[in-house]
Amino acid sequence: MDRIVDLDEAAAVLARRAADWTSVGLVVAPATWRDAEAAWPPPSETDRSRVRDPDSLGLMITGPADAALSVVLFRGGRADVDYVADLDDAGSLPASGITSASDFGTRVDHWVARVFGDRAPEVPPAP
Repeated sequence: MDRIVDLDEAAAVLARRAADWTSVGLVVAPATWRDAEAAWPPPSETDRSRVRDPDSLGLMITGPADAALSVVLFRGGRADVDYVADLDDAGSLPASGITSASDFGTRVDHWVARVFGDRAPEVPPAP
């Protein structure tokens, strides 16, 4: 898999946003990592030091009324994004062509706003 997105940089982007998310009542689970060199099926690790060659980074955010956002970013520039906003609004969101950790952060801001609505921190304007 091509290395388009630096997953360590993406994790730092998420870490900077986590305080804002928790300040509005969202719950952010520890990031998960998958090692490209691990035997199949590769385990999800929460300790980055246990992963030699990361090929994915996972994020799980939950909120009121069982709302949830699950994101798995792959170093190749795509992500699996699944959500439950409410009983009538659940599914997957498009997430391909991610070009950098910064691009990923911008997309996560929009996904969080989409799923958690007025409970989400305000998305800053694009530069």
